[in-house]
Amino acid sequence: MNQYRSPEFAPHESPLREDVRRLGTLVGNMLAEQVSPAFLDDVERIRMAAIARRHEGAPLALLADLLSGLETPRAEALARAFATYFQAVNIAERVHRIRRRRDYQRAGGAPQPESLLDALTQLKAQGVEAGELLEWLERLQVEPVFTAHPTEAVRRSLLEKEQSIVRALVDNFDPTRTPQERKEDEDRIFMALNAGWQTAEASPVSPTVQDEHHHVGFYLANPVYRIVPALYESLADALQAVYGVAVPLPRLLSFATWVGGDMDGNPNVGAATIAASLATQRAHVLEHYIEDIAGLGRLLSQTEGRVAVDDALALRLADYRVRFPEAAAKVRPRHADMPYRALLTVIGARLEATHDDDHPEGYTSVRELLDDLHLIALSLVDHRGLHAGAYAVQRLIWRVRTFGFHLARLDVRQDSRVHDDALASLLGDSEWAQRDTAARVLRLRPIAGGETKLDTSHEPTAVALYDVFATLGDARRRYGIHALGLYIISMARSAADVLAVLALARYGGLIQDGKVPLDIAPLFETVDDLTNAPATLRALLDDPVYRAHLASRGDRQWVMLGYSDSGKDGGTLASRWGLQRAQVELLEVASAAGIRLSFFHGRGGSASRGGSRIAPALMSSPRGSVAGVLRITEQGEVIHRKYGIRALALRNLEQTVSAVLRASLRPRTEEPREDEWRARMSQLATCSREHYRAFVDREGFVDYFRAATPIDVIERMTLGSRPARRRSMRGVQDLRAIPWVFAWTQCRSILPGWYGLGTALEQGVALFGEQEMAEMARDWPFFANMLDDVAMVLAKCDLDIAEAFSRLAGPLHEPFFGLIRDEFERTQRWLTRLKRTDQLLQNEPRLAVSIGLRNPYIDPMSLLQLDLLRRWRAGGEADEALLGALVACVNGVSQGLQNTG
Repeated sequence: MNQYRSPEFAPHESPLREDVRRLGTLVGNMLAEQVSPAFLDDVERIRMAAIARRHEGAPLALLADLLSGLETPRAEALARAFATYFQAVNIAERVHRIRRRRDYQRAGGAPQPESLLDALTQLKAQGVEAGELLEWLERLQVEPVFTAHPTEAVRRSLLEKEQSIVRALVDNFDPTRTPQERKEDEDRIFMALNAGWQTAEASPVSPTVQDEHHHVGFYLANPVYRIVPALYESLADALQAVYGVAVPLPRLLSFATWVGGDMDGNPNVGAATIAASLATQRAHVLEHYIEDIAGLGRLLSQTEGRVAVDDALALRLADYRVRFPEAAAKVRPRHADMPYRALLTVIGARLEATHDDDHPEGYTSVRELLDDLHLIALSLVDHRGLHAGAYAVQRLIWRVRTFGFHLARLDVRQDSRVHDDALASLLGDSEWAQRDTAARVLRLRPIAGGETKLDTSHEPTAVALYDVFATLGDARRRYGIHALGLYIISMARSAADVLAVLALARYGGLIQDGKVPLDIAPLFETVDDLTNAPATLRALLDDPVYRAHLASRGDRQWVMLGYSDSGKDGGTLASRWGLQRAQVELLEVASAAGIRLSFFHGRGGSASRGGSRIAPALMSSPRGSVAGVLRITEQGEVIHRKYGIRALALRNLEQTVSAVLRASLRPRTEEPREDEWRARMSQLATCSREHYRAFVDREGFVDYFRAATPIDVIERMTLGSRPARRRSMRGVQDLRAIPWVFAWTQCRSILPGWYGLGTALEQGVALFGEQEMAEMARDWPFFANMLDDVAMVLAKCDLDIAEAFSRLAGPLHEPFFGLIRDEFERTQRWLTRLKRTDQLLQNEPRLAVSIGLRNPYIDPMSLLQLDLLRRWRAGGEADEALLGALVACVNGVSQGLQNTG
């Protein structure tokens, strides 16, 4: 066990406790109805045994005995039962966040922490004048990037049932609801629980790229689409309240996606999926606009004689009747005296025609649609319509400005080695990938600059990339310049890797006015790549061909930072410090070259993959690294947690925009001790990485990992369209970061999130003194935030359960697990000592309650998974029923622990 005790609910959390109790009772009733009362008794007996272990120190074996040797259907039912309890707790917590937000809004006192009102209040107190703030708003660019995620594959039908439960709980906030209405709310919840129980959590077949696209689209086209106007309204209200300013707001929010464009290691992604994703996104957003336009038409029923309209609007309607006769024909005669409704009818018909790229009456650009909407909004304001529909039109304008005709920009990603393979064929040079950087740059420069063309006589092996770039060119013409995001180069190590993309883009015909209209972002992933990143960028910016390309892109360079592979490569401390240091040095290189540098953060959900609360993460980032821009990946369960419910999606976006504003306008102040802290941290990172690498490079490690974690189950699950491995499993480097973290999380050690840190902290105390290290932990936001993130990881671990998994490795158990336990205890001991606390999460009571709510349910599932895994492997991994039960356990533990991948 670890130094973590589950605290009691705070007084203001009594509604949360009541919701947990209420949902728990309904889950129990559902289990009794769907399975049997005896089954519910079994669940309760196991749950009480888990609680006894946590609170009374009962032996793990007592709980394990209750869960061993069960018949497979019974085991799977138990796994699903506990997973359903997790779902109930998760929902209760999300609803409580909505409740707390409303409590703040009703109170009318201090603003809710991390809200836009709170951010602007703090900035004004720090001396930010209105003019400075408005200038920064013009520069603000916040872009969450939704990616597919192989640890989140919940069916859309289940997500919809969860939303139904949320709505019923939120309805109960109303104290005026009658007993009958409250009973109806409870009936809705009970129906959703029962229907959910009768629905498989995931499809028995692996999802296609299109399935992943629809999954991500569920969030983009529903919660996110709906709440975007509310974000702008909140900012406008905060500006008025704090500064007394009412001005038109610039666009500061957009969205992007990797689904359909992430080719790295995924043979199922290519030109066809790029085209399909863009077409599907366009169809989705057009349908939303058509629906909203129809709603506005019903609202704006103003008639001639009652109110006037601007001459410009009347002229536009008359012009459209002539230019678009098919669309104008849809205006009903009885609506002829309703100018707004008539124009909106034509607009709706033009949007329907826009589905067909070649239809003569369709919109040719999103600017045309915005012009029509602005015309309506201005006319309403000019004729006493501010409160008779203008606000509703403005909400649609914000949506159109945010989502365009593309919904989300599509990024494309490919491994640099794939580019090398194509160039080896096109250049007729089988040794191309082995040639030094200087030789490759020299050969590529005239091709990348358009002076010479690639010889296509060796074209066949490069056809796939040709099609990709040709498709990007077609998409740019068809969907507009905002439909495409970045072209990301995985495993980028030199300037030649970037010039290769320019050369291949020209080969595929992605050219406009002699230039390649593409923002290329090298992705620096491993610790070594991060160390070498400044030299790589310097060489790239010194290249005349690339500088000419960059000038055509506004002298702005994007760099993507990889949190996942750097963590897998060197451990959490080395990864975090490598990323921090790289940003500082990359900014220095960009400044010297006179270009603007923007970072794209490839963060995952778990702390070992860069997962962190947004405000502390940005406020602890290097000064100047934000500068009004935040582009960050959102993945799987993180998307679900942040964007699955409208109120929480709005809260998350407010927190994000607030953090970007604060980190940009008033970044953390200069700290005279920071130079010394950085020097210390370099030593600590080296120590941590060496200790981590000694563990994962130890002889027999791969065999140990495969035996002591359920990685073999994860590889068999139908979770994503991309393979879990890049190549044959020769070592850690060949396993993708998400399955790597997911496997360690399932066995409850979550090793990538902390291994190596304890040894580094211990060495730091020996070299610099405990008081000095404690000052770093208290006063340096970078170090403090990292330790807080690790504390959360440690609180979710259970080393006794991890040891039980480890014993599956037979003779490899002792040499490896002894190291794990020693390092875990060392990390926990020094973390709490340096944070000057008695236990983990002592200063995070809300998080501690959250974890404490789940542990009595996670522990039985972990032990059940262990027993099933042992039996499945003993049977040669051939029993599909056992595998199904194991998958239920994996899904349940993932739901319980959250941020697992």
